[in-house]
Amino acid sequence: MIKLNDISRIYFIGIGGIGMSALARYFNYRKVVVSGYDRTETPLTKALEAEGIKIHYTDDIDLADKEAQLIVYTPAIPSSHTELTWFRDNGFSVVKRSDVLGIITEGSFNICIAGTHGKTSISTMVAHLLRHTQYGCNAFLGGISANYGTNFWASEKNICVIEADEYDRSFLKLNPDISVITSMDPDHLDIYQTAEAMEEAFVAFAAKTKSTGCLIRKHGLNRLNESMVRKQLTYQLSDMNTGKDSSADSPDVFVINLENSGYGYRFDVSVAGDLIQGFEMNVGGLHNVENMTVAITIARMLNIDKQAILKAVNAYKGVKRRFEIILSDPAKTIFIDDYAHHPGEIEALLKSVRGLFPGKRITVLFQPHLFTRTRDFADGFAESLSIADDVLLLPVYPARELPIEGVSNELIGKKMQRVTLLEKQDVVNWIGTHDTDVFVTAGAGDIDAMVLTIKNALESKK
Repeated sequence: MIKLNDISRIYFIGIGGIGMSALARYFNYRKVVVSGYDRTETPLTKALEAEGIKIHYTDDIDLADKEAQLIVYTPAIPSSHTELTWFRDNGFSVVKRSDVLGIITEGSFNICIAGTHGKTSISTMVAHLLRHTQYGCNAFLGGISANYGTNFWASEKNICVIEADEYDRSFLKLNPDISVITSMDPDHLDIYQTAEAMEEAFVAFAAKTKSTGCLIRKHGLNRLNESMVRKQLTYQLSDMNTGKDSSADSPDVFVINLENSGYGYRFDVSVAGDLIQGFEMNVGGLHNVENMTVAITIARMLNIDKQAILKAVNAYKGVKRRFEIILSDPAKTIFIDDYAHHPGEIEALLKSVRGLFPGKRITVLFQPHLFTRTRDFADGFAESLSIADDVLLLPVYPARELPIEGVSNELIGKKMQRVTLLEKQDVVNWIGTHDTDVFVTAGAGDIDAMVLTIKNALESKK
Protein backbone atom coordinates (compact mmCIF):
# COMPACT_ATOMS: atom_id res chain seq x y z
CA MET A 1 0.00 0.00 0.00
CA ILE A 2 1.04 3.60 -0.63
CA LYS A 3 2.71 5.31 2.33
CA LEU A 4 0.82 8.07 4.10
CA ASN A 5 3.51 10.66 3.47
CA ASP A 6 3.26 10.02 -0.29
CA ILE A 7 -0.46 10.84 -0.47
CA SER A 8 -1.26 14.27 -1.88
CA ARG A 9 -4.79 13.50 -3.13
CA ILE A 10 -7.36 11.14 -1.58
CA TYR A 11 -10.95 10.32 -2.52
CA PHE A 12 -13.67 8.95 -0.19
CA ILE A 13 -16.71 6.97 -1.35
CA GLY A 14 -19.22 7.44 1.46
CA ILE A 15 -17.45 10.47 2.92
CA GLY A 16 -20.45 11.47 5.03
CA GLY A 17 -20.24 8.43 7.29
CA ILE A 18 -19.15 9.22 10.82
CA GLY A 19 -15.97 7.12 10.62
CA MET A 20 -15.15 8.18 7.06
CA SER A 21 -15.57 11.87 7.87
CA ALA A 22 -13.07 11.59 10.74
CA LEU A 23 -10.50 10.21 8.31
CA ALA A 24 -11.33 12.90 5.75
CA ARG A 25 -10.72 15.52 8.42
CA TYR A 26 -7.41 13.85 9.32
CA PHE A 27 -6.12 14.11 5.76
CA ASN A 28 -7.50 17.62 5.37
CA TYR A 29 -5.56 18.56 8.52
CA ARG A 30 -2.44 17.16 6.82
CA LYS A 31 -3.00 19.49 3.82
CA VAL A 32 -3.90 16.61 1.49
CA VAL A 33 -6.45 17.37 -1.27
CA VAL A 34 -9.59 15.62 -0.01
CA SER A 35 -12.83 15.03 -1.93
CA GLY A 36 -15.60 12.49 -1.93
CA TYR A 37 -19.06 11.19 -2.73
CA ASP A 38 -22.05 10.58 -0.53
CA ARG A 39 -25.65 9.69 -1.25
CA THR A 40 -27.27 12.67 0.46
CA GLU A 41 -26.31 16.04 1.86
CA THR A 42 -26.35 16.13 5.67
CA PRO A 43 -25.24 18.57 8.37
CA LEU A 44 -21.99 16.58 8.57
CA THR A 45 -21.26 16.80 4.83
CA LYS A 46 -22.08 20.50 4.94
CA ALA A 47 -19.54 20.89 7.74
CA LEU A 48 -16.92 19.04 5.69
CA GLU A 49 -17.58 21.28 2.70
CA ALA A 50 -17.23 24.34 4.94
CA GLU A 51 -13.80 22.99 5.91
CA GLY A 52 -12.76 22.99 2.24
CA ILE A 53 -13.58 19.42 1.22
CA LYS A 54 -15.29 19.01 -2.17
CA ILE A 55 -18.28 16.62 -2.11
CA HIS A 56 -20.82 15.55 -4.72
CA TYR A 57 -24.05 13.58 -4.28
CA THR A 58 -24.48 11.76 -7.61
CA ASP A 59 -22.88 8.40 -8.37
CA ASP A 60 -21.04 9.70 -11.41
CA ILE A 61 -17.42 8.86 -12.20
CA ASP A 62 -17.09 12.11 -14.15
CA LEU A 63 -17.45 13.96 -10.85
CA ALA A 64 -14.88 11.86 -8.98
CA ASP A 65 -11.21 12.74 -8.52
CA LYS A 66 -9.40 10.52 -11.02
CA GLU A 67 -6.05 11.93 -9.92
CA ALA A 68 -6.41 10.61 -6.37
CA GLN A 69 -3.64 8.26 -5.27
CA LEU A 70 -5.84 6.43 -2.77
CA ILE A 71 -9.56 5.56 -2.88
CA VAL A 72 -11.20 4.85 0.47
CA TYR A 73 -14.65 3.30 0.76
CA THR A 74 -16.98 2.25 3.52
CA PRO A 75 -18.51 -1.27 3.60
CA ALA A 76 -21.92 0.45 3.62
CA ILE A 77 -21.36 1.22 -0.09
CA PRO A 78 -22.85 -1.52 -2.33
CA SER A 79 -20.37 -3.44 -4.49
CA SER A 80 -22.33 -2.36 -7.59
CA HIS A 81 -21.62 1.33 -6.96
CA THR A 82 -20.53 2.88 -10.28
CA GLU A 83 -17.61 4.89 -8.94
CA LEU A 84 -16.30 2.07 -6.75
CA THR A 85 -16.46 -0.36 -9.66
CA TRP A 86 -14.67 2.05 -12.01
CA PHE A 87 -11.79 2.70 -9.62
CA ARG A 88 -11.34 -1.03 -9.02
CA ASP A 89 -11.44 -1.85 -12.73
CA ASN A 90 -8.90 0.84 -13.60
CA GLY A 91 -6.07 -0.16 -11.32
CA PHE A 92 -6.49 2.37 -8.51
CA SER A 93 -5.46 1.58 -4.95
CA VAL A 94 -8.87 0.97 -3.35
CA VAL A 95 -9.04 0.21 0.38
CA LYS A 96 -11.52 0.11 3.25
CA ARG A 97 -11.63 2.78 5.93
CA SER A 98 -10.30 0.27 8.46
CA ASP A 99 -7.17 -0.33 6.38
CA VAL A 100 -6.31 3.36 6.44
CA LEU A 101 -6.99 3.71 10.15
CA GLY A 102 -4.74 0.72 10.80
CA ILE A 103 -1.88 2.32 8.87
CA ILE A 104 -2.32 5.73 10.52
CA THR A 105 -1.97 4.15 13.95
CA GLU A 106 0.95 1.81 13.20
CA GLY A 107 3.48 3.98 15.01
CA SER A 108 1.35 5.51 17.76
CA PHE A 109 0.26 4.66 21.29
CA ASN A 110 -3.33 3.53 20.72
CA ILE A 111 -6.32 3.56 23.04
CA CYS A 112 -8.95 1.48 21.22
CA ILE A 113 -12.52 1.26 22.50
CA ALA A 114 -14.66 -1.64 21.26
CA GLY A 115 -18.02 -3.18 22.13
CA THR A 116 -21.53 -3.46 20.81
CA HIS A 117 -22.67 -0.67 23.15
CA GLY A 118 -21.01 2.45 24.53
CA LYS A 119 -17.88 2.65 22.38
CA THR A 120 -18.72 6.07 20.91
CA SER A 121 -19.46 7.57 24.31
CA ILE A 122 -16.36 6.11 25.97
CA SER A 123 -14.00 7.04 23.15
CA THR A 124 -15.34 10.60 23.23
CA MET A 125 -15.03 10.73 27.02
CA VAL A 126 -11.43 9.48 26.91
CA ALA A 127 -10.48 11.92 24.16
CA HIS A 128 -12.17 14.78 26.03
CA LEU A 129 -10.36 14.01 29.28
CA LEU A 130 -7.02 13.91 27.48
CA ARG A 131 -7.74 17.14 25.62
CA HIS A 132 -9.26 19.10 28.51
CA THR A 133 -6.41 18.16 30.87
CA GLN A 134 -3.94 19.26 28.15
CA TYR A 135 -2.42 15.78 28.06
CA GLY A 136 -3.21 15.68 24.34
CA CYS A 137 -4.33 13.06 21.83
CA ASN A 138 -5.42 12.45 18.27
CA ALA A 139 -9.10 11.48 18.27
CA PHE A 140 -10.97 9.37 15.70
CA LEU A 141 -14.52 9.22 17.03
CA GLY A 142 -17.79 7.64 15.95
CA GLY A 143 -19.87 10.62 17.05
CA ILE A 144 -19.77 14.39 17.22
CA SER A 145 -18.36 15.67 20.51
CA ALA A 146 -20.70 18.27 21.99
CA ASN A 147 -17.72 20.03 23.58
CA TYR A 148 -15.81 20.53 20.34
CA GLY A 149 -18.36 20.06 17.54
CA THR A 150 -16.26 17.49 15.69
CA ASN A 151 -15.37 13.79 15.52
CA PHE A 152 -11.66 14.37 14.91
CA TRP A 153 -8.89 16.46 16.40
CA ALA A 154 -5.13 16.36 16.26
CA SER A 155 -2.32 16.82 18.74
CA GLU A 156 1.48 16.78 18.77
CA LYS A 157 1.17 13.93 21.27
CA ASN A 158 1.64 10.60 19.50
CA ILE A 159 -1.40 9.06 21.17
CA CYS A 160 -4.56 8.03 19.30
CA VAL A 161 -8.02 7.47 20.77
CA ILE A 162 -9.94 5.26 18.36
CA GLU A 163 -13.44 3.90 18.23
CA ALA A 164 -12.83 0.28 17.27
CA ASP A 165 -15.69 -0.89 15.06
CA GLU A 166 -16.61 -4.59 15.13
CA TYR A 167 -18.64 -4.39 11.92
CA ASP A 168 -16.91 -6.30 9.11
CA ARG A 169 -14.20 -7.23 11.68
CA SER A 170 -12.62 -3.82 11.12
CA PHE A 171 -11.18 -3.63 14.64
CA LEU A 172 -8.85 -6.56 13.97
CA LYS A 173 -6.66 -4.21 11.92
CA LEU A 174 -5.79 -2.14 15.00
CA ASN A 175 -2.95 -2.63 17.48
CA PRO A 176 -4.07 -1.40 20.91
CA ASP A 177 -1.82 -0.41 23.79
CA ILE A 178 -4.94 0.02 25.89
CA SER A 179 -8.00 -1.89 24.69
CA VAL A 180 -11.53 -1.56 26.04
CA ILE A 181 -14.41 -3.96 25.49
CA THR A 182 -17.77 -2.82 26.80
CA SER A 183 -20.00 -5.66 25.64
CA MET A 184 -20.24 -8.56 23.22
CA ASP A 185 -24.00 -8.76 22.73
CA PRO A 186 -25.02 -10.38 19.43
CA ASP A 187 -25.26 -7.91 16.54
CA HIS A 188 -24.26 -7.72 12.87
CA LEU A 189 -25.35 -11.32 12.41
CA ASP A 190 -25.42 -10.63 8.68
CA ILE A 191 -21.61 -10.60 9.01
CA TYR A 192 -20.95 -13.03 11.86
CA GLN A 193 -23.87 -15.47 11.43
CA THR A 194 -23.72 -16.60 15.08
CA ALA A 195 -23.28 -14.95 18.47
CA GLU A 196 -20.35 -17.29 19.18
CA ALA A 197 -18.51 -16.17 16.04
CA MET A 198 -18.96 -12.56 17.09
CA GLU A 199 -17.57 -13.28 20.57
CA GLU A 200 -14.57 -14.98 18.98
CA ALA A 201 -13.85 -11.79 17.02
CA PHE A 202 -13.84 -9.80 20.27
CA VAL A 203 -11.49 -12.35 21.84
CA ALA A 204 -9.20 -11.92 18.82
CA PHE A 205 -9.36 -8.13 19.18
CA ALA A 206 -8.44 -8.37 22.86
CA ALA A 207 -5.53 -10.65 21.99
CA LYS A 208 -4.09 -7.89 19.77
CA THR A 209 -3.43 -5.81 22.90
CA LYS A 210 0.32 -5.28 23.09
CA SER A 211 2.21 -7.31 25.67
CA THR A 212 3.01 -4.15 27.61
CA GLY A 213 -0.61 -2.97 27.45
CA CYS A 214 -3.85 -3.46 29.33
CA LEU A 215 -7.33 -4.75 28.55
CA ILE A 216 -10.18 -2.96 30.34
CA ARG A 217 -13.37 -4.99 30.09
CA LYS A 218 -16.89 -4.93 31.45
CA HIS A 219 -17.17 -7.13 34.51
CA GLY A 220 -18.58 -10.52 33.57
CA LEU A 221 -17.13 -10.80 30.05
CA ASN A 222 -15.21 -13.87 31.10
CA ARG A 223 -14.67 -15.23 27.58
CA LEU A 224 -12.06 -12.53 27.20
CA ASN A 225 -9.81 -14.52 29.51
CA GLU A 226 -9.18 -16.66 26.42
CA SER A 227 -7.29 -13.72 24.91
CA MET A 228 -4.44 -14.33 27.39
CA VAL A 229 -3.85 -10.60 27.88
CA ARG A 230 -1.59 -10.41 30.92
CA LYS A 231 -2.93 -7.21 32.48
CA GLN A 232 -6.69 -6.82 32.72
CA LEU A 233 -9.02 -4.56 34.68
CA THR A 234 -12.78 -5.02 34.99
CA TYR A 235 -15.35 -2.27 35.54
CA GLN A 236 -19.00 -2.04 36.53
CA LEU A 237 -21.37 0.66 37.68
CA SER A 238 -21.34 -0.65 41.24
CA ASP A 239 -19.60 -3.34 43.28
CA MET A 240 -22.41 -5.87 43.57
CA ASN A 241 -20.40 -7.85 46.14
CA THR A 242 -20.17 -5.05 48.69
CA GLY A 243 -20.92 -6.54 52.09
CA LYS A 244 -20.66 -10.10 50.78
CA ASP A 245 -17.94 -12.71 50.96
CA SER A 246 -14.63 -10.91 50.36
CA SER A 247 -13.49 -13.80 48.18
CA ALA A 248 -16.29 -13.16 45.68
CA ASP A 249 -15.38 -11.77 42.28
CA SER A 250 -15.58 -7.98 42.31
CA PRO A 251 -14.89 -5.42 39.61
CA ASP A 252 -11.63 -3.50 39.80
CA VAL A 253 -13.35 -0.21 38.95
CA PHE A 254 -16.77 0.85 40.25
CA VAL A 255 -18.88 3.82 41.38
CA ILE A 256 -19.89 4.65 44.96
CA ASN A 257 -22.02 7.37 46.53
CA LEU A 258 -24.04 7.85 43.33
CA GLU A 259 -26.89 10.35 43.37
CA ASN A 260 -28.95 12.29 40.84
CA SER A 261 -28.07 15.91 40.25
CA GLY A 262 -30.55 17.65 37.96
CA TYR A 263 -30.01 16.03 34.57
CA GLY A 264 -26.73 14.50 35.68
CA TYR A 265 -25.04 12.77 38.61
CA ARG A 266 -22.63 13.16 41.51
CA PHE A 267 -20.43 10.18 42.36
CA ASP A 268 -17.07 8.85 43.51
CA VAL A 269 -15.02 6.21 41.71
CA SER A 270 -12.77 3.45 43.02
CA VAL A 271 -10.05 2.66 40.47
CA ALA A 272 -8.29 -0.52 41.55
CA GLY A 273 -8.47 0.62 45.18
CA ASP A 274 -7.62 4.26 44.42
CA LEU A 275 -10.64 6.32 45.55
CA ILE A 276 -11.34 9.53 43.64
CA GLN A 277 -14.08 11.66 45.20
CA GLY A 278 -16.25 14.52 44.05
CA PHE A 279 -17.19 13.83 40.43
CA GLU A 280 -20.03 15.81 38.90
CA MET A 281 -21.22 14.86 35.42
CA ASN A 282 -23.82 16.97 33.64
CA VAL A 283 -24.92 14.25 31.21
CA GLY A 284 -27.87 11.89 31.72
CA GLY A 285 -27.91 8.10 31.63
CA LEU A 286 -26.61 5.73 34.29
CA HIS A 287 -24.82 3.87 31.50
CA ASN A 288 -22.87 7.07 30.90
CA VAL A 289 -21.72 7.12 34.52
CA GLU A 290 -20.41 3.59 34.00
CA ASN A 291 -18.84 4.64 30.70
CA MET A 292 -17.09 7.54 32.39
CA THR A 293 -15.43 5.19 34.88
CA VAL A 294 -13.50 3.71 31.95
CA ALA A 295 -12.30 7.14 30.81
CA ILE A 296 -11.29 8.01 34.37
CA THR A 297 -9.40 4.73 34.67
CA ILE A 298 -7.45 5.39 31.45
CA ALA A 299 -6.65 8.94 32.54
CA ARG A 300 -5.23 7.61 35.81
CA MET A 301 -3.23 4.95 33.93
CA LEU A 302 -1.63 7.84 32.05
CA ASN A 303 -0.83 9.52 35.40
CA ILE A 304 -3.10 12.52 34.82
CA ASP A 305 -3.71 14.52 38.01
CA LYS A 306 -6.91 13.69 39.90
CA GLN A 307 -8.03 17.31 40.19
CA ALA A 308 -7.55 17.82 36.46
CA ILE A 309 -9.69 14.73 35.81
CA LEU A 310 -12.43 16.03 38.13
CA LYS A 311 -12.55 19.33 36.25
CA ALA A 312 -12.60 17.58 32.87
CA VAL A 313 -15.50 15.32 33.86
CA ASN A 314 -17.46 18.32 35.13
CA ALA A 315 -16.88 20.09 31.79
CA TYR A 316 -17.96 17.13 29.67
CA LYS A 317 -21.06 17.89 27.56
CA GLY A 318 -21.62 14.52 25.92
CA VAL A 319 -21.95 13.32 22.34
CA LYS A 320 -24.48 14.41 19.79
CA ARG A 321 -27.34 11.88 19.73
CA ARG A 322 -26.17 10.08 22.87
CA PHE A 323 -28.77 10.92 25.53
CA GLU A 324 -28.84 14.41 24.03
CA ILE A 325 -31.39 16.58 25.81
CA ILE A 326 -33.07 18.74 23.17
CA LEU A 327 -35.73 20.29 25.45
CA SER A 328 -35.09 20.41 29.18
CA ASP A 329 -37.86 22.57 30.71
CA PRO A 330 -39.83 20.26 33.07
CA ALA A 331 -42.82 22.61 32.78
CA LYS A 332 -43.04 21.49 29.16
CA THR A 333 -42.33 18.18 27.45
CA ILE A 334 -38.73 17.03 27.95
CA PHE A 335 -37.21 15.82 24.66
CA ILE A 336 -34.25 13.43 24.45
CA ASP A 337 -32.60 12.16 21.25
CA ASP A 338 -30.42 9.05 21.18
CA TYR A 339 -28.63 6.83 18.67
CA ALA A 340 -29.79 3.61 20.40
CA HIS A 341 -30.54 0.94 17.79
CA HIS A 342 -30.01 -2.39 19.60
CA PRO A 343 -32.32 -3.87 22.28
CA GLY A 344 -29.61 -3.55 24.94
CA GLU A 345 -29.10 0.11 24.10
CA ILE A 346 -32.85 0.80 24.09
CA GLU A 347 -33.14 -0.82 27.52
CA ALA A 348 -30.27 1.24 28.96
CA LEU A 349 -31.70 4.42 27.44
CA LEU A 350 -35.25 4.01 28.70
CA LYS A 351 -34.22 2.76 32.16
CA SER A 352 -32.05 5.87 32.50
CA VAL A 353 -34.97 8.07 31.44
CA ARG A 354 -37.15 6.36 34.04
CA GLY A 355 -34.48 6.92 36.68
CA LEU A 356 -34.11 10.63 35.93
CA PHE A 357 -37.84 11.30 35.53
CA PRO A 358 -39.69 8.96 37.90
CA GLY A 359 -43.46 9.00 37.58
CA LYS A 360 -43.41 10.80 34.22
CA ARG A 361 -45.21 9.53 31.12
CA ILE A 362 -42.60 8.48 28.56
CA THR A 363 -43.12 8.19 24.82
CA VAL A 364 -40.45 6.69 22.55
CA LEU A 365 -40.34 7.12 18.77
CA PHE A 366 -38.13 4.35 17.38
CA GLN A 367 -36.84 3.82 13.86
CA PRO A 368 -35.61 0.22 13.42
CA HIS A 369 -32.25 0.07 11.62
CA LEU A 370 -31.61 -2.75 9.11
CA PHE A 371 -34.00 -5.51 8.13
CA THR A 372 -31.65 -8.19 9.43
CA ARG A 373 -31.34 -6.58 12.86
CA THR A 374 -35.14 -6.15 13.04
CA ARG A 375 -35.62 -9.81 12.10
CA ASP A 376 -32.97 -11.15 14.47
CA PHE A 377 -33.93 -9.11 17.55
CA ALA A 378 -37.68 -8.41 17.21
CA ASP A 379 -38.42 -10.01 20.60
CA GLY A 380 -35.67 -8.00 22.29
CA PHE A 381 -36.85 -4.73 20.75
CA ALA A 382 -40.43 -5.40 21.87
CA GLU A 383 -39.29 -6.10 25.43
CA SER A 384 -36.97 -3.11 25.78
CA LEU A 385 -39.31 -0.62 24.11
CA SER A 386 -42.09 -1.68 26.49
CA ILE A 387 -40.28 0.18 29.28
CA ALA A 388 -41.91 3.32 27.81
CA ASP A 389 -45.58 4.13 28.29
CA ASP A 390 -46.22 4.78 24.59
CA VAL A 391 -44.24 3.38 21.68
CA LEU A 392 -44.28 4.83 18.17
CA LEU A 393 -42.63 2.73 15.45
CA LEU A 394 -41.40 4.15 12.16
CA PRO A 395 -40.70 1.94 9.11
CA VAL A 396 -37.38 0.10 9.00
CA TYR A 397 -34.43 2.18 7.78
CA PRO A 398 -32.74 -0.14 5.24
CA ALA A 399 -29.25 1.44 5.09
CA ARG A 400 -27.18 -0.97 2.99
CA GLU A 401 -29.83 -3.72 2.83
CA LEU A 402 -32.61 -4.76 0.49
CA PRO A 403 -36.05 -5.56 1.98
CA ILE A 404 -36.63 -9.00 3.47
CA GLU A 405 -40.06 -10.54 3.00
CA GLY A 406 -42.10 -10.46 6.18
CA VAL A 407 -39.75 -8.09 7.98
CA SER A 408 -41.09 -4.65 8.89
CA ASN A 409 -41.83 -2.53 11.94
CA GLU A 410 -44.97 -4.65 12.32
CA LEU A 411 -42.76 -7.61 13.28
CA ILE A 412 -41.90 -5.72 16.46
CA GLY A 413 -45.28 -4.05 16.91
CA LYS A 414 -47.32 -7.26 16.96
CA LYS A 415 -45.34 -8.42 20.00
CA MET A 416 -46.30 -5.33 22.02
CA GLN A 417 -49.12 -3.42 23.64
CA ARG A 418 -49.43 0.39 23.60
CA VAL A 419 -47.75 0.62 20.22
CA THR A 420 -48.55 2.75 17.16
CA LEU A 421 -47.06 2.25 13.71
CA LEU A 422 -46.47 5.62 12.05
CA GLU A 423 -45.07 7.14 8.90
CA LYS A 424 -42.76 10.13 9.38
CA GLN A 425 -45.38 12.59 8.17
CA ASP A 426 -47.80 11.44 10.89
CA VAL A 427 -45.54 12.12 13.87
CA VAL A 428 -46.37 15.82 14.28
CA ASN A 429 -50.09 15.05 14.22
CA TRP A 430 -49.61 12.39 16.92
CA ILE A 431 -47.75 14.88 19.09
CA GLY A 432 -50.57 17.41 18.65
CA THR A 433 -53.23 14.96 19.80
CA HIS A 434 -51.50 13.11 22.65
CA ASP A 435 -50.01 14.10 26.00
CA THR A 436 -46.62 12.99 27.25
CA ASP A 437 -44.07 14.26 29.77
CA VAL A 438 -40.89 12.91 28.15
CA PHE A 439 -40.52 12.33 24.40
CA VAL A 440 -37.58 10.16 23.26
CA THR A 441 -36.38 9.60 19.70
CA ALA A 442 -34.10 6.61 19.08
CA GLY A 443 -32.47 5.01 16.06
CA ALA A 444 -29.39 4.93 13.84
CA GLY A 445 -31.05 5.79 10.52
CA ASP A 446 -32.25 9.22 9.42
CA ILE A 447 -34.54 9.84 12.37
CA ASP A 448 -32.16 12.60 13.47
CA ALA A 449 -33.41 14.67 10.52
CA MET A 450 -36.77 14.86 12.32
CA VAL A 451 -35.39 16.29 15.58
CA LEU A 452 -35.96 19.97 14.74
CA THR A 453 -39.49 19.31 13.47
CA ILE A 454 -40.36 17.35 16.62
CA LYS A 455 -38.79 20.02 18.82
CA ASN A 456 -40.92 22.71 17.16
CA ALA A 457 -44.08 20.58 17.50
CA LEU A 458 -43.46 19.97 21.20
CA GLU A 459 -42.67 23.64 21.88
CA SER A 460 -45.77 24.90 20.09
CA LYS A 461 -48.03 22.54 22.04
CA LYS A 462 -47.34 23.80 25.56
